[in-house]
Amino acid sequence: MGFTTEQIKNTAVIGHVGTGKTTLLEHILFAGGAIPKAETVDGGKTVSDYTDEEIEKKISFHSTLSFIEKNGKKLNFIDTPGASDFVGEVILGLRACETGMLVVGADTGAQIETIKLWRRLDGRNIPRFIFINKMDKDRASFAEALDDLKKKFHKTFVPVVIPMGDAKDFKGVIDLLSEKAYMIPAGGGKEVAVDIPADMADLVAQYKEALIEGAAEGDDEIMEKYLESGELSPEDVKKALIEGLHDNKLAPVLCGSGQLGCGIEALINFISEVSPSPLGFNDVLLDAEGNQKLVPISPDGDVKVFTFKTNIDQFSGKLSFWKCITGTVTADMELMNAREGKKEKVTKLYTAVGKKLIDLKEIVAGDIGIASKMPLTLTNDTMFTGELKDTFIKLRLPTPTYEVSVSANDKKNEDKLAQFMQKASTEDNTFRVSYNKETAETIISGMGELQVNMILDKIQNNQKIGITTKIPQVAYRETVTKKASGSFRHKKQSGGHGQFAEVHFEIQPIERGEYLRFINTIKGGAVSKGYIPGIEKGIAEGMQEGVLAGYPVVDIEVNLFDGKEHPVDSSEMAFKLAAKGCLKDVIEKASPVLLEPIMKLTVFVADQYLGDVLSDLSSKRGRVLGQDSMGGGMQQVNAEVPQSELLRYAIDLRSLTSGTGSFEVEFDHYSPINGKIADAVIAEAKAKREAAQA
Repeated sequence: MGFTTEQIKNTAVIGHVGTGKTTLLEHILFAGGAIPKAETVDGGKTVSDYTDEEIEKKISFHSTLSFIEKNGKKLNFIDTPGASDFVGEVILGLRACETGMLVVGADTGAQIETIKLWRRLDGRNIPRFIFINKMDKDRASFAEALDDLKKKFHKTFVPVVIPMGDAKDFKGVIDLLSEKAYMIPAGGGKEVAVDIPADMADLVAQYKEALIEGAAEGDDEIMEKYLESGELSPEDVKKALIEGLHDNKLAPVLCGSGQLGCGIEALINFISEVSPSPLGFNDVLLDAEGNQKLVPISPDGDVKVFTFKTNIDQFSGKLSFWKCITGTVTADMELMNAREGKKEKVTKLYTAVGKKLIDLKEIVAGDIGIASKMPLTLTNDTMFTGELKDTFIKLRLPTPTYEVSVSANDKKNEDKLAQFMQKASTEDNTFRVSYNKETAETIISGMGELQVNMILDKIQNNQKIGITTKIPQVAYRETVTKKASGSFRHKKQSGGHGQFAEVHFEIQPIERGEYLRFINTIKGGAVSKGYIPGIEKGIAEGMQEGVLAGYPVVDIEVNLFDGKEHPVDSSEMAFKLAAKGCLKDVIEKASPVLLEPIMKLTVFVADQYLGDVLSDLSSKRGRVLGQDSMGGGMQQVNAEVPQSELLRYAIDLRSLTSGTGSFEVEFDHYSPINGKIADAVIAEAKAKREAAQA
């Protein structure tokens, strides 16, 4: 059946790795009639984890779209990975959904990724509700998990679904809104509604009061009513919850066991009846100057679509995942691609339950759908009908933090390897491929070792390409530290016209990042203007190879203050060679020094590991700029660290923090190095040159 914008509910399923998101969604799909049986992760047949890599590793690597229909509503879900390496999949899920369902373990409470995910929700002001999962596990405690959330996050948490018992005593859940209890039959199967046990009356009353008080904070009028009477009707409570969640004033809390399939009916009812539809939400357009313009999600007007994900399927080809912002997309419609400035025809539209594609007649505003075989369309593209000069704001993806140099074992496979790595980059925008001309290396970068290895393993296994990886070379630079001057004469006579040129340079250091400042202060025409371009070319060529280790020279001022020419033998080529020779000679006099890239590093770490992380940064020649408490037992450390010390930081930090820490890194500046460190870099560069010449 067709759905209106108001009948759509989009939910991103997010949470720390291992909190049971995939299993929970499996039972949602089963209860909603989308699949005939709820499978297990261990069984390798779940809707969300369907790739060979996910089945083998028993962990989610990709975001997955699925849906159910309930009470005349369409409930879309995007299941996202919990591992920090795949944060790009989380970001695109949040970009497409109005609401986040944050899954928390009843046996663990909020973990490090929970805290980071909360910050991402706050960054986009996304409404969220909590599902406290694994109520049947050892050490599970609803009260303790809820208390942990209250301590770590500044939010009004409102209990909506509470458990009947914890851990081994867990029997089912109670929906405070409908005042129904749900239990799993003794023989298994779908949960059934039962009367609330009499011995739970006091606890229900206690949480019901907390529900009413919390919900009242979501609506000013209802809060006044509550303050006046001290009571609220069930209708008022529900209305306040709806308003409060929509406006992100409060976070409802539900619970259950994904493993047992308990708490699922209450969860589905909550999303169907309380979670906001896309109506009343906005997307953001950017004009050419970067100015933002809010666009209400609405079925009215021309079609405007945002492409939030691309998948290249072995059988279906290229799939573009769309969030329709305005209008309605239909098959056979022509849409303009804002980036390409060209039109593409929509041939087939789908929705999905995992890898299973289901034909769709249209994508209404607010809905999520898939278009197949759109060759020009890429992730982040804006598609539209009518007139549109602006584009939707792109996914805000973090800078990749883990790099390796890659090559095919057989050189005949280099092009094939490059092709499939580029395909992976098209699907996952946090995975990037580049070629470093300076070091003659193909560099791939991603959010962590797990992500990069998953992609390389997939290419090796599916395409039978042997791949070698190694630590990338660091892009060192060279510069000078003092003023020096000198001259160089290029003279060659070999029959006929000879070659003659003489230049006098004064060189001195300039501001870091300025690269080159060329000054011509020759007076009296000692060198004709026609030869100056040759001198500049010689300087540019000479700067490509420094005198210490052969690294490019940067940040120097070259003053051409004198020279000589010959009326017959001088030429632009002769002056280029003279300039190149003079540059080398004068740099040697100007106390040359190596420069190393310094990275701006941000580390997210639990309090208990802070000391170890700081000590490690010190051993890596890092300079800690400061640290900030993120709340919830988390610290953010800001530092500057040489790139050469961070080439394996993803692995080092995992070891230091038992896999809980994460970091972001980006280039900041170049800084001089001397002593043993510089000697080692120079010696290594010399050895590489000698090996290449052997």
